[in-house]
Amino acid sequence: MEHHNLSPREILERMLQHDRFTAWMGLQIDEIKAGYCRLHFEIKADMLNGFGRVHGGILFSASDSALAFACNAHGTLSVALDASISFTRPAVLGDVIFVEAKEVHLGNKTAVYDIRCQHASGHLVAHFKGTAYRTGRAIGTGAD
Repeated sequence: MEHHNLSPREILERMLQHDRFTAWMGLQIDEIKAGYCRLHFEIKADMLNGFGRVHGGILFSASDSALAFACNAHGTLSVALDASISFTRPAVLGDVIFVEAKEVHLGNKTAVYDIRCQHASGHLVAHFKGTAYRTGRAIGTGAD
């Protein structure tokens, strides 16, 4: 059962109120709807590894955030249950990375998402698969 007390945008705004990590990463949400999120960010110097490439944890974190925004946009409090990532191409200082989360399965208790990180040129940087656990609790009831 879906809970539609709040719109996906209102849910996102509620999530971002206390989300300092998203602010630190500089994630900019371009589009949000139930089961979908598209965002982008620029690679900063403190996101690089010892070889001058984006640290894999940054791509994982951006993908995890897109997962959280997409799955919670339904209005049901959801948390990551499982995630995996494959790195396909490097990104460097100043690159703009676009992250798109698409729902591929929505069940009563779980949902599965395909998340892709791409350069502005369209080249795939990382492919993330995430599974979310849907708690059944409505967002916006004061219990979230």
